[in-house]
Formats: sequence, C-alpha cells, structure tokens
Amino acid sequence: MKTIEDLDVAGKRVFVRADLNVPLSNGSITDDGRIRAVAPTITKLLQAGAKVIVASHLGRPKGEPDPQFSLAPVAVRLGEILAAPVSFATDTVGESAKATVAALADGEVTLLENLRFNAGETAKDDAERGAFADALAGLADLYVGDGFGAVHRKHASVYDLPARLPHAVGDLIATEVGVLKRLTEEVERPYVVVLGGSKVSDKVGVIDNLLGKADRILIGGGMAYTFLAALGHEVGISLLQKDQIPTVLEYLERGKANGVEFVLPVDVAVSGSFPDLKTLAPVADFAVVDADEIPADKEGLDIGPKSRELFAAKLADAKTVFWNGPVGVFEHPEFAEGTKSVAQALLDSDAFTVVGGGDSAAAVRILGFDETKFGHISTGGGASLEYLEGKTLPGLAALEG
Repeated sequence: MKTIEDLDVAGKRVFVRADLNVPLSNGSITDDGRIRAVAPTITKLLQAGAKVIVASHLGRPKGEPDPQFSLAPVAVRLGEILAAPVSFATDTVGESAKATVAALADGEVTLLENLRFNAGETAKDDAERGAFADALAGLADLYVGDGFGAVHRKHASVYDLPARLPHAVGDLIATEVGVLKRLTEEVERPYVVVLGGSKVSDKVGVIDNLLGKADRILIGGGMAYTFLAALGHEVGISLLQKDQIPTVLEYLERGKANGVEFVLPVDVAVSGSFPDLKTLAPVADFAVVDADEIPADKEGLDIGPKSRELFAAKLADAKTVFWNGPVGVFEHPEFAEGTKSVAQALLDSDAFTVVGGGDSAAAVRILGFDETKFGHISTGGGASLEYLEGKTLPGLAALEG
C-alpha cells in the first residue's frame, strides 16, 4: 500500500477518510481518542501544503440528517487539537460541502457533515453506493484512508471512493496494520489473549482463529458466564447465550488438543440487579462468590479478587498480549476492579501490549490509565477482531489496489 509520502499533495485537495465516531453525551464529546489518533496524519498533510477535506461517520443515522449525530462538535474539538481553524460543511456533497471545499487555501482543513446522513454511504446496492462515491470524488484530487475503525465496512467512502482517486494509507492505518501483523505473523511468545465484553457470539470468529495461534486465552466479562454454564455451573441471572454452549464446549476441547490454555474466572462479583450507571449509586447486595456458586437470583458483573490475581499471574510472563473487551461493568466503581486489574497487569508485564479498541480503549482512558504506557491502543475494535479472524477487510483491500 502506498503511504502519504508517495503522494504529491501540495496544492491538492486531499480527502481524508477518518474515523471520528466518538461518544457524545448531550452534544459533548466524552472521549476524543479517535480525533487525537488521526490528528498527526492531518497535520502532516497540512504542513505539506494540502487542502484537507476530512470526512467520517458518527453513530447510526438512517441515511438522512439527524441533529443528534452531527459532527459539528467534532469540528470544534478537531480545531482545538490541531491548533488550527477547521471549517465545517453542513452537508456531505451538497452546496455547503462544495462551497466550503472551494474556499480552502493550501494548508487549510474542513470537515464534512456525517457521511451517513446520505443513504448512499451504507447502501447495499453497488450503483447507489457508487453514485455517492462519485459525488465525493468530485470534491477531491487525492484520497487518504485513515479511518481504521471503518475498514471492515463496505461503504462508499471506505471501499468505493479509493478506486476513483489516487490513494494512499494514512499513518494511523499503517500503524494499525503493522501492529496486527505482530499479532498474527511475527508473534513473540508466550502470546496471551484477554477477551471480555458481553457476548460469546461477538468473539466466535476470533476465538476460532486464535486457537491455532495463542498460548492462553483469558475469558472475562458477560461472555464468561456462557463458558461457566458450559462447564455445568449455575450462573444465576447472569448474561447467558445458551445457543453458544455447544460452540464453547468445542473450543474448550480444541484448546486442550492444541495446547491452548483457557483461563476462566474462579470468583465473581454479583448483585441481584444491574447497577445504575447514571447515578453510580452503591449496590445494596454487592457480594463476591466462587464462580461455581453463583446464586440463582444473582448476576455476575465483574471478576473477583482471586480471579484478578489469577489473570495477573497468567499475564506476568507474556511477551505479546491482545486485550479486547472489559471483564466487568467498568463504568460502575463497584464492578470496575477486574478491568482495572487487567489494565494494570498489562502495564506491569514486559509484553508488547495491544488494547483492541472500543470499550477496552474507553476503559483505559475512563479508569485513568496513561494510554502512552501501552504498546498500542487500537482505534477499531471491530476491525481489529475481523483482521484477527483472518477476514479480508474491504477498506484495506481497496487501499491495496
């Protein structure tokens, strides 16, 4: 894949497909990690004299304008991070976008409104998607793909647009791909994978592929209760995917056959109800129980202290660690200790540590860890997982062409 250094960008209109899909609360950005991640690529282009057109999606609007998903707050924050003015187009390919782009001078930047406000961005129909890509191509001379969090999507701005313009990868995608190769092709061992999050079904593909690559797989979060149920344990009212139990049993057997160690929680923090994440009020019936003694009327919401020690011990000698998914309801202080302990264990190890985007990356920042101390924090949880599953990512394939 070509890089920015392979393009002559001076005086050219450069379309940068970023991933600025940041969390918003009442119109305010609660985590600007993805904006900061793409800023170096934009800065490099601006310093080279490009006219930079940044575009992204945000949330899941249904193919038409929806104020709650506007990128207007992102334009403000991007300007603060770049320490440069960022003009904002109030549409994607309409009169505002055309006028805003036409007004750009060399070394200036604009942000287009949410790409998903146009139905063509996510259309399944090739012709509809292609028509939107044609309109976007009319705004620019060159294309730089740097939205790693979207490269697993066959969307107009990710998949179709690179075919219409001379293109290259941005520094963020180049870094992400290099990191993922270290997790799949150039692995230092022991290689330990920590998987959390709510559902086994979300991680089936990556577990399947890692059974031939990882040395240990640590399981936490809501998905752990399906594993515990597969072993015959009572899991109370914990999150459970009964339909995934046969798959889990197969993975446990394959793990034994392939010498891959599965590590499950040995104790869990439970409550009779899900905690209030708005008030963060204390849970009246908080308790820690052994993982094989979860009461029938209780829900597992975090790994317990013995599990935290076990997980830390299993991470201590690692040379490579990939972590995707919190191991508890980290947003509530009573159920954050497990996720905190995993993050700390990564920092305490000598391993090359990769935090796989999404909620894991958010947890690192929300829980107050210095993200620069980790080997790499991915900007794309879903894209990282699909890469590790061995899937072809449409956005990367388009940039290779």
